[in-house]
Order: sequence, then structure tokens, then C-alpha cells
Amino acid sequence: MGLGRSAAVSALAMTDRPELRALLDAERASTEAQIASLTRTFDDVVESIEDVGNDDEHDPDGSTIAFERAQVIALLQQARANLAALDAAIERLASGRYGVCEVCGRDIPIERLEALPTTQRCVACVEVRRSRPW
Repeated sequence: MGLGRSAAVSALAMTDRPELRALLDAERASTEAQIASLTRTFDDVVESIEDVGNDDEHDPDGSTIAFERAQVIALLQQARANLAALDAAIERLASGRYGVCEVCGRDIPIERLEALPTTQRCVACVEVRRSRPW
């Protein structure tokens, strides 16, 4: 979804861009669907454990089921964190703070927001942080 090619869009102007809200809403809906799917998968894994029994140590499938359960839990945590980040981005958009780097206060280019809708930092500040060993 192209949001335009003007990298110099100010944060205040972003509140007037319905395509940004549409992008965030679409990402949020996708993440909610992912959470629902992962929750069903987790429930299926738990149900399969109950069907097989609780003896992970002696059951040849026990370690596989435990790994699958841990993997689904990790994916659920990641999806829930993404949902929280999207909610925060939507709140920033509504308040006129979306697209403003939390470190330097400069506007984040629209292309970066298009690629990473929940980002809170401009590329320069991300690169500075990566280059510091602390």
C-alpha cells in the first residue's frame, strides 16, 4: 500500500492522512486474526496433550508436543506485543505524535512508516543505537 512519496511529511500533517490510519487498522486486524489462529492452535496442542497423557518423559511425542507448545506461546507473545505496539501507534496518530522520532524529535519519513508502521525512531537514531555497545 503506497502512502505517497513525500518523505518530508510533518507529524501534524500525518493526522490528516487517512491512509495511515487504514494501514494501522489493517495491520491491527491482521494481528488480531493471527492471535485468534494461534490461540486455536495452542488449544489444539493442549487438547492433544490431554489425549496422549501427561508422561512427557516416556512418551516419544512428548518432547515434540512440548516444543510445539513453547513455539506457539512465543508466537502468541510476539503477536500480542505487536498488537500493543499498533494500539500505541494508533494513539500517537490520533494525538499528532505519530511519525515523530522518540529520540531526536525529527519527522520519520513516510517510507519508513510504510515499512514499519509501529516504528518510533528514525533510521539515524536506530543506527546510532546499534553502533553503541552499551
